[in-house]
Amino acid sequence: MIASVFVELGPWSWIVLGFALLAAEILVPGVFLVWIGLAALATGLLSIAFWEARFWDWQVQTLVFLALSLVAAYGGYRFVHGRQAPSDQPLLNQRAKQLVGRTATLDESIRDNRGRIRIGDTYWRVSGPDAAAGTRVRVVAVKDGDLVVEII
Repeated sequence: MIASVFVELGPWSWIVLGFALLAAEILVPGVFLVWIGLAALATGLLSIAFWEARFWDWQVQTLVFLALSLVAAYGGYRFVHGRQAPSDQPLLNQRAKQLVGRTATLDESIRDNRGRIRIGDTYWRVSGPDAAAGTRVRVVAVKDGDLVVEII
């Protein structure tokens, strides 16, 4: 069945597939289908060049398409991620890490390496040396979602 589709459409099957994938990228954004679509177009161009060659059967074409898809996806990934400028706010959406260096008063005493503090309108779990409620502490790190504190 697959072989008959390739034979009937010839090298144009890859070009049609490439344009279909490029069009699908509009409907499914994510900049992934672009690279696979470009691989299909490249396979189509190679098919036009090698269509009469004896070795260029549908299995070879499929392997070439798969290899080009991997190369194009990797190259696209490097291209897209290589162009991103470093963020001026590297801790954006990392709320706990933004608290490192802040000081607060313990709401619950720290016993067995567990306690709570309130910073702003949020209660945070803390770990650190045993201390009584009301002790001033400084956040020094974040570990497994808990704030690591030291006594001031």
